[in-house]
Amino acid sequence: MLQTPGAMACALLLRLLLLMALAAPSQGKRLGPTSRLRYSRFLDPSNVIFLRWDFDLEAEIITFELQVRTAGWVGLGVRNRYTSVGSDLVVGGVLPDGNVYFSDQHLVDEDTLEEDGSQDAELLGLTEDAVYTTMRFSRPFRSCDAHDQDITSDTMRVLAAYGLDDTLKLDRERTFVKSIFLLQMAHPDDLDVPEDTIIHDLEITDFLVPEDDTTYTCTFLPLPIVSKKHHIYKFEPKLAYHNETMVHHILVYACGNASVLPAGISDCYGADPAFSLCSQVIVGWAVGGTSYQFPDDVGISIGTPLDPQWIRLEIHYSNFHNLAGVYDSSGIRMYYTTQLRKYDMGVLQLGFLTFPIHFVPPGAESFMSYGLCKTEKFEEMNGAPVPDIQVYGYLLHTHLAGRALKAVQYRNGSQLRTICKDDFYDFNLQETRDLPRRVEIKLGDELLVQCNYQTLDRDSLTYGGPSTMNEMCLIFLFYYPRNNISSCMGYPDIIYVAHELGEEASDSMEGMMAMNNVEWTPESIKKAEKTCKEAQQTVIIKTIDEIVENTTGWIPEIIPTPRGHCLESSGGKVEPQDKTPAGYRAAPVALSGSGTATWRGLSLAALLFGQGALSWLLATLQAGV
Repeated sequence: MLQTPGAMACALLLRLLLLMALAAPSQGKRLGPTSRLRYSRFLDPSNVIFLRWDFDLEAEIITFELQVRTAGWVGLGVRNRYTSVGSDLVVGGVLPDGNVYFSDQHLVDEDTLEEDGSQDAELLGLTEDAVYTTMRFSRPFRSCDAHDQDITSDTMRVLAAYGLDDTLKLDRERTFVKSIFLLQMAHPDDLDVPEDTIIHDLEITDFLVPEDDTTYTCTFLPLPIVSKKHHIYKFEPKLAYHNETMVHHILVYACGNASVLPAGISDCYGADPAFSLCSQVIVGWAVGGTSYQFPDDVGISIGTPLDPQWIRLEIHYSNFHNLAGVYDSSGIRMYYTTQLRKYDMGVLQLGFLTFPIHFVPPGAESFMSYGLCKTEKFEEMNGAPVPDIQVYGYLLHTHLAGRALKAVQYRNGSQLRTICKDDFYDFNLQETRDLPRRVEIKLGDELLVQCNYQTLDRDSLTYGGPSTMNEMCLIFLFYYPRNNISSCMGYPDIIYVAHELGEEASDSMEGMMAMNNVEWTPESIKKAEKTCKEAQQTVIIKTIDEIVENTTGWIPEIIPTPRGHCLESSGGKVEPQDKTPAGYRAAPVALSGSGTATWRGLSLAALLFGQGALSWLLATLQAGV
């Protein structure tokens, strides 16, 4: 059927509008003045300052709501690990006449605020009642203002402050810093809770905590006895209220069903080696962590012939004050169900083998350690084909000197991606975290763990070991489908390291001892770091049945991940000194309630094309009338 020019033009106009709508960049869901914010936390010991927040991962915008018991000003921002100087702080309040004030500022010293040249925070609401001052605002993850700290997938030091009146003056008694992982990928309210949930506790009861600085206590306990397959879908720590600060970590290790296990409670790594049996971690908690619920499609399988029936419960106590007469009943509470998930999950332990071959020199501003994993033997050791490993979560672990960790993936000799990282690691906030998207590991891939330490406050070597004053370099990857590999850890040739540092050593023990003879200066520290990285790594792979095999490899280079473009301010002028080499990108366009983008959201090319095409179509329509 033939169409008139006018009808053809109408059809073309509709198609053009559809194409232009598709061409508009996706901005995600913007959070408004009344949107529900999923996450919350008190920021001070007295519960005066309450923070809610949420974020749009695609648009890279985060929204905060700060509620403080005060009639004065309130402020929220981010600081770095070591000092408040340079911290950003968004401040606001309500004057006695009802007018509001709001400003994006930064600290020029410990006590002085100065307004940023670029105002990158957008006010969404500011109210004051008889009890609270409440301020809601949004800001980009990364603005183009050098005075703004980036919001990243690392541990953030959140800075909160307030005053008793509207005079903007910092008071250290009303200024607080709390470590928070802001970009959490899942909230418990978003996950399914089975109606037939059953609770099972794994715990040590009425244990007399030794007066020693460090104690590793282990016992072997049965998993729930069930007649058919169930899935554990959640776990949480059970901590005695007064002993919370003593419990450093709790790990649950699955035991092979052929294992012969001892009875009772004993030192995990003491005179009886039987109490260190079972090395496949299935859940883990460390200081600062809370409960963790697995994604809705994964769970820990129990109740089949292939599933573990017993576990080793390990509790690490840190009794730094050498208190006597402290009894503790701590452990892990597990939630399980008959409502099966799609996948059985497992945990793969990576990093530097925890042993004195691992050393960190004293007085180091920064010292990198590396642990290599090679997956080429996984299938042979597993005893069955190993499907691609789908990683969905992780737990990072060092002790007090740790400053940053990352796990990097390589395939066919090339760096593929950083799987997970924390450049601002906090020993007091160790929690299981979800990845923003799942990562696939194939057989033959290499996995490298890098840990960064600082020992400016130490005057002697720090060795790898179980004590809190020793060090560890570990990353636990939560993945599916489960296989029998429990750990894949590396360590350098310590004899080679000793020789390169000018020390004599004929075996590993002499190599470790030789590190005490080195005069540690900034130059020798850097040389030791470089030598450890260049040394051949021995890779130790272990299965749930305690089968161990070794291989060797070399540490590949880590290519830094480039930072994304900053988000140009929509609320103020970006000063020349604030510009960053990474460049700019336009601020996201505000969306209306219907989610329709404005013309500013289109690219220049799309606008020019649209204007020309519309002119032609309108002329055609007029000609056809």
